[in-house]
Amino acid sequence: MPILPIDTGRYGTSEMLRVFDEETRVQKMLDVEAALAWAHAEVGDIPVEAAEKIGAQASVKVVKVERVKAIEREIKHDVASLVRALAEACGPSGAYVHLGATSYDIVDTANALQLKEAIGTIQKKLAGFGHILQNKADKYKGTVMMGRTHGQHALPITLGFKFAVWGYEIERHIERLNGCGERVFVGKMSGAVGTQAGLGEHAVRIQELVMERLGLRAAEISTQIVQRDRYGELVCLLGILASSLENFATEIRELQRPEIGELFESFEAAKQVGSSTMPHKRNPEICERVCGLSRIVRGLVIPCLENIVTWHERDLTQSSAERFILPEACILVDYALALMIDVVTHLRVDEQRMLQNIGLTDGRTMSESVMMSLTKKGVDRQEAHELLRKLTLVSEVEKRPFKNVLMQNKFVMGKLGEKELTDALNPKNYLGTAVQQAEAFARRKF
Repeated sequence: MPILPIDTGRYGTSEMLRVFDEETRVQKMLDVEAALAWAHAEVGDIPVEAAEKIGAQASVKVVKVERVKAIEREIKHDVASLVRALAEACGPSGAYVHLGATSYDIVDTANALQLKEAIGTIQKKLAGFGHILQNKADKYKGTVMMGRTHGQHALPITLGFKFAVWGYEIERHIERLNGCGERVFVGKMSGAVGTQAGLGEHAVRIQELVMERLGLRAAEISTQIVQRDRYGELVCLLGILASSLENFATEIRELQRPEIGELFESFEAAKQVGSSTMPHKRNPEICERVCGLSRIVRGLVIPCLENIVTWHERDLTQSSAERFILPEACILVDYALALMIDVVTHLRVDEQRMLQNIGLTDGRTMSESVMMSLTKKGVDRQEAHELLRKLTLVSEVEKRPFKNVLMQNKFVMGKLGEKELTDALNPKNYLGTAVQQAEAFARRKF
């Protein structure tokens, strides 16, 4: 009976769930066993006919998951159960199944096959997300909005600039995942404790052949397991990616608040319900879901790092934890990424509200612009800063437009003409290189 929300189908894309479903897992392990038999035949250790028979039978269509489980209930060992199920399906050729291997030759190599496929899927989504952010950056490169620091109005930016910031972050995630593949997508065929003793005189060549056939890189050296710093690196990177997704989602949630009202998740007005009791509610629930799931992913980082610690050449402490960590990390990151792609693709933008919000401080957010205009007239920067600090307080306390306060100040008006002051107070004139930076991002290749 399904219990966890991944199992019930609530979370996860069909594409990623297929990578980690039970049948796929068993098939990957069978693929490793078939490759091992083929390699033995290549070096002359076993008859070619036996390897061909093992390869033909190494399929979940023949070796049923139910049969493997039935054997495991009896012998209490998952890999040995798979070996027995495959051997019995191969008749006399079954004598050569798993020859010279240890359990984690099969498990860790199957892990690499699954992780390579899973991360490939995530990388494709990241590239797609990058293209979407490029389009948004280009479309909104000149859409002026208030930049905020400490939750307070700071200086004007553009929405396209914000999208470009997110886009470069996604680009870095692509680079990180590309870089870790060489270390993470590795298999092994080294036998008990890693000495390859059971594989005989052709051990090194057998490992090379197995990995070549499976499209993996062979670990440079291993004990009875592939060392877990490899998985630790990957899950840390997935945790960082999840944190970026939560960062984007949190920004949208903040900007959707009625007090701000600048960005909104799409809402299917014809059918979607925001609250079971409040008919008016339109919650940013997709972004909230991304935030919640991202926290789960970060929670997987610590046990994965703890799994690096191993007694001697191996112990079993990693096994139970990794059955959760590796599938969950990949499934939840992929799912959260798919959600954010959909949110940003269909994001609703209220440009008029953005302009209205800029005016909430009666022009005081343009104080730096006025200060810089004064410095260009020869005013000491520190003196200009202190003067404008005091004048912004006057504007705020007396609830007067900042422009009026400035125009009544003889020192300011002695340095700036009314047109110069008006230009300095125009948010569209104080965007720096924001538009150009958004354009530069929009032109990049993913």
